[in-house]
Amino acid sequence: MKKNLHTSIPVLAVILFISLTACHFTPKASKDNAVDNVDSLNLKQHQEALLGGLSRAVCYSGFRSGQHPDRGEGAKNPSREEIIEDLRLISKDSLFNLIRLYDCGENSESVLQIIQEEQLDIKVMLGIWLRAELSNHEGCAWLTEPIPQEELDANKKLNLLEIEKGIQLANKYPNVVLAVNVGNEALVDWNDHKVHNDTIISYVKRVKHFIKQDVTVAENYEWWAAQGQALANELDFISIHVYPVWEGKDIDEGISYTIANFKKVKDALPEASIVISEAGWASIASEFGERANEDKQARYYNELMQWSEEMNISTFFFEAFDEDWKGDPNNMLGAEKHWGLYTVDRKPKKVISQL
Repeated sequence: MKKNLHTSIPVLAVILFISLTACHFTPKASKDNAVDNVDSLNLKQHQEALLGGLSRAVCYSGFRSGQHPDRGEGAKNPSREEIIEDLRLISKDSLFNLIRLYDCGENSESVLQIIQEEQLDIKVMLGIWLRAELSNHEGCAWLTEPIPQEELDANKKLNLLEIEKGIQLANKYPNVVLAVNVGNEALVDWNDHKVHNDTIISYVKRVKHFIKQDVTVAENYEWWAAQGQALANELDFISIHVYPVWEGKDIDEGISYTIANFKKVKDALPEASIVISEAGWASIASEFGERANEDKQARYYNELMQWSEEMNISTFFFEAFDEDWKGDPNNMLGAEKHWGLYTVDRKPKKVISQL
């Protein structure tokens, strides 16, 4: 009996060790799904944080070759037929039932009108575009000289008109517009359309006073984490931009870096509901070399949307269609032109073909 007891001790010890380690073992995330399970659980939002109950969304700007928004001499907008074609492509098989628009111009108003008249199953986060009210020539790489004060004063008046238009459209299309975004990257140090934080807070308060929809502001994740507390206190939710490829990351770090960006904001603003209002991966980019292609875009999209669904995060993928009016007109391979899930000619890229 004594002999049997001694010979059983090593066996019992092994069994106990296996049992204890099994209880605490967490499978390592695979290379194709590089998600930290513990962090993800801590980052998960309540379902109420989802816009319209949707996690999957897309940024939409319908300008095709030869078209563009107003760049000082008027806009050349898509036709009604072209907008309808775009919206049907976007929402086919309920791929995207939530889109983001960036301004309250004629084209955006047409999109809202068409969604309502055609009874399309699409909701909108409407943008209020803010022009420069401060000259950021010392911070913005492509501003080579100060913006004249008379131009800044004129921009202020245009911004006030844009705000009133946003209020009007939100109230005219209450069943289409889910939320209103006031300003897009107007606070970061490197932009060319800078507005003071206190000014944006005053704009937010005005919009909130006159509409029933939620109000937000879209900014780079770093700005929110470092400086966003005062503005976040005035908003219904905050909207962040994350671009791993712009920050030198390749696809194996794409989703893990995105999660780290999100976590940085959540740690700084733990009470805020967060929407990812821009995240994407260019399919061609002279700036990114081999880091940009359709395979990597498809992988980033799939990993991002899977994680967003699990975490109850509404995520607007940037963007629906390539826009060749953007960036350097002499560099057709520039990144600004190639973020779309479709080409500028409305041909599906690999990610859409797979879906």
